[in-house]
Amino acid sequence: MNRSNLYPLSVAALLGLALGGPEAHGAEMGPDLAITQPYRCSPQEQEFLDRLQHDTFRYFWDASKSGLTPDRVPGSDTSSIAAIGFALTSYLVGVERGYITRADAAERTYATLKVLWEAPQGPAAEGVAGYNGLFYHFLNGQGLRSDDKSELSTIDTALLMAGVLSSQAFFDRNDEIEQSIRQLSDGLYRRVDWSWAYSRRHRPLLSMGWSPEKGFLESDWRGYNEGMILYLLALGSPTHPIEPEAWDDWTSYYQWDDQDGDPRVSFGPLFGHQYSHIWIDFRGIQDRYMQAKKSDYFVNSARATYANRAYCIANPRRWNGYGELVWGLTASDGPLDGTNRADPGAGPFHAYWARGAGAGGAYDDGTIAPTAVGGSVPFAPEVTIPTLLNLRDRFGDRLYGQYGFKDAFNLSYPEKSGPDQGWFDDQYLAIDQGPILLMVENYRTGFVWDLLKKSAYLTAGLRKAGFAGGWLATVLAEKDHTPNHTP
Repeated sequence: MNRSNLYPLSVAALLGLALGGPEAHGAEMGPDLAITQPYRCSPQEQEFLDRLQHDTFRYFWDASKSGLTPDRVPGSDTSSIAAIGFALTSYLVGVERGYITRADAAERTYATLKVLWEAPQGPAAEGVAGYNGLFYHFLNGQGLRSDDKSELSTIDTALLMAGVLSSQAFFDRNDEIEQSIRQLSDGLYRRVDWSWAYSRRHRPLLSMGWSPEKGFLESDWRGYNEGMILYLLALGSPTHPIEPEAWDDWTSYYQWDDQDGDPRVSFGPLFGHQYSHIWIDFRGIQDRYMQAKKSDYFVNSARATYANRAYCIANPRRWNGYGELVWGLTASDGPLDGTNRADPGAGPFHAYWARGAGAGGAYDDGTIAPTAVGGSVPFAPEVTIPTLLNLRDRFGDRLYGQYGFKDAFNLSYPEKSGPDQGWFDDQYLAIDQGPILLMVENYRTGFVWDLLKKSAYLTAGLRKAGFAGGWLATVLAEKDHTPNHTP
């Protein structure tokens, strides 16, 4: 593959166009990470981002009136606890952007946290929302475990807690409702017994989940993916922390990919390079692994974004439509009915599936997801923003509706041609809407990143994982000079 034909800019240039300036990445990362100037949106792009954020915000505000957030819209009353974490954070962006008042956001946040705090917990298979402070992946309309297929999920609890801690950091006033929000947030986070959820086979790694029917799942969290935020929040707990060596065990399973000239920790679907970054600013801070590689996790995600785009431009499987402004592989809906995943002879297409390409191979059925692009805006704004604008303008209301981008589309399914070619989803997924809204905001203002920099729990987790440098060094120095500071 000739990369000069695939990249309009080198990764060195792309990193210069991303947020942060030279000081954001430190001086120890090698000459290939030299920084130029930040990317500047055109007036048309700024107007588009304004509209995109407002429309995407409406998903969470309109759908979450009960305090729970539907996993998808339309037609579902099943709530995802990760979706609630995205929703809690989205309300704060809504205040900052002037979509809602601070008082309205506080009222909705308090109601949500109260539902979570009061929801029954216990080892029973029914009639509970969680156990040991963790929550089930999916809850029904009454806020209880949806069915026996819903596991007690460590990662989804972590994404929920990221929203909870964002609320705690934002609502800092001394009126009654904001004090109550901080107390409930603190109680919810402190109640999570992360140390109970060790892997059954590979302690101190964490299990992916537990159910009353089967106990702990066979799978655990190892290697690079969206699980960074899980380990960091578990390490930072003042009540039920995991063992400090868990982070080094986690990184020991990384797969380093340097085959295409942009060396990085490999993970195919882009959501794995985005989720933790929604709340944590990894620019210029390094753990021992990244210090040895002379990189950081922000740079890693930038390289992964460009590699994902390059794969789609190369289009080795010759899917319809792939190109410089039509790309983005990640976990998303697909053209097949999720209830009819059928036999292998039915063809190459899938329903919900984690699509991507990396050192582990390609998982690609021609389905493009806008969240793959939108969730990577801070990493590569010069290619992601024009792509999002093109997707909206080219496909119109087949892809873009009242809540922003619908989840996915596939121009190769079914096999036909003409103006109505292809499959377009009619669903919006909360865990795909959230990265678009929140990462666009981080690109524009750094707002969500700055909130979690205020969290002593997160900074404690980063410190225990061995992170140093950048903004973290400044925050820790300030806290060391604060009387009676407790993590």
